Amino acid sequence: MTAQALDGLLLLKNDIFLRALRREPTEYTPVWLMRQAGRYLPEYCATRKRAGSFLGLAKNPAFATEVSLQPLARYELDAAILFSDILTVPDAMGLGLDFVEGEGPRFERPLRNEGDILALREPDLADLGYVFDAVGEIRRALDGRVPLIGFSGSPWTLACYMVEGGGSSDFRTVKTMLYERPDLIHRVLSVNARAVSTYLNAQIEAGAQAVMVFDTWGGALADGAFQEFSLRYIREVFAHLKTEHAGEEIPSIVFTKGGGQWMEQLADSGASGVGLDWTVNLGAARRRIGAQCALQGNLDPVILFANEAAISKAAREVIDSYSDGRHGRQAIAGHVFNLGHGISQFTPPDAVKILVDTVHAYSADLAKS
Repeated sequence: MTAQALDGLLLLKNDIFLRALRREPTEYTPVWLMRQAGRYLPEYCATRKRAGSFLGLAKNPAFATEVSLQPLARYELDAAILFSDILTVPDAMGLGLDFVEGEGPRFERPLRNEGDILALREPDLADLGYVFDAVGEIRRALDGRVPLIGFSGSPWTLACYMVEGGGSSDFRTVKTMLYERPDLIHRVLSVNARAVSTYLNAQIEAGAQAVMVFDTWGGALADGAFQEFSLRYIREVFAHLKTEHAGEEIPSIVFTKGGGQWMEQLADSGASGVGLDWTVNLGAARRRIGAQCALQGNLDPVILFANEAAISKAAREVIDSYSDGRHGRQAIAGHVFNLGHGISQFTPPDAVKILVDTVHAYSADLAKS
């Protein structure tokens, strides 16, 4: 290990998130939240207003750094996550990304015909330089306080947006193409898988200390189709992902919303940890796959609209579910506390502090018992 790499390791003051992903015993359960830097924070809204638009915010490394650090100024979170968007990759492929107020992302040139799909190519990493610049700036600004998570959408989730042209309630266009012309969807997914692994490796080289693949729409697929069109390409991504850089082990997480029925297959995907949504019993998940990988999750985000007592009770129940009757540090080993999906933009900020403080205090007591 080089002196520079050793210095980097020593500078990390809080590595409990990384240790949990390695399934090592920890003194408390680490917690971070999907979409923790977002519209529920007034300071985020102020920065976004200064940036002029969502893309103006995401494509400016200084603004991205500012909002990535904002939740850590409020809460004792155990990891930071890069502020960006999963659609940066297809945007760099030339599909023309825009965000319409009140409607979400839209692509000017969605993939609707064979010619466009056959012409699809991996993006030039230079067109994503602003992301890697942001990773470097955030890592330096953190100064070792907590690890930094990089991320990407899964090949299938990206394909959903690329073919639909934006969000969808039923994914009618992409799923019809999947059934009628699976060769075309496989072409898109193959390009996406190479692009995602290259993109994540570049984030790691820029300073990301863990990476996460968001398979947000994997649960929209039928059994059988999930394995062929989502899981297969997730495995390709992890097969080409760096697991070590500059003397640091780089853990990874995969999250398929609605994918609890496939948790064993996700645990075998090559990821260090599997994120679970709120429909899954964590105790049962630990019995099924906890010896193979870490587990992340899985509080229902809507609970954060309830009162303090209800939030604290729900957080304790998640930890109890995972510990499954165990005591001491082994009771919480291998668990990263998170929501079962991203935090709502309408969440009261004070509710997040209640959650984070409860997770830390309750899990620490359990670890000592």
